[in-house]
Amino acid sequence: MADVRDADLPHDLEIVRQLWLHYLTWGNDELEARHGFRLPVGEAVQHDIATIGKFQPPDGRLLLALEDTLPIGTACMRRIGPDACEIKRMWVEPQHRRGGIGRAMLDRLIGQARMAGYARMQLDSPEFMKAAHRLYRSSGFIDTAPYPESEIPDEYKSHWVFMEKRLA
Repeated sequence: MADVRDADLPHDLEIVRQLWLHYLTWGNDELEARHGFRLPVGEAVQHDIATIGKFQPPDGRLLLALEDTLPIGTACMRRIGPDACEIKRMWVEPQHRRGGIGRAMLDRLIGQARMAGYARMQLDSPEFMKAAHRLYRSSGFIDTAPYPESEIPDEYKSHWVFMEKRLA
């Protein structure tokens, strides 16, 4: 199984950038094939790199999964309110899925959110990511209405699933 660890910034910054590009490009290819639209991948990655501190302690986390030295996954958490955090950029490279890496990253983020004192954890996920939704539901997430801090534009929210987990 892969090793899941906190990202070491700035050392791991290029690895993080590449994983985020893989994830968002893959997701946008699926959105375009299914619904005929794309979101601005390059802008999203540039914005997240420029504001990467939001994914750092004490309010956030940025995890990497590595198989030996090969980067194969990432997951982030950021504060979105006084008692709430959001999961972002949770991704495992397709050829490495179904091996427990996503579960390991999710469990670690949930534990870190509890230690940081968050009462709830939220996320948004494209509707086609059914395996991810099963993972989240098996960890106690429930479907909820869109939340204001989600970065998904209103015109596309019908193609997303919004979830929440109570931590306290």
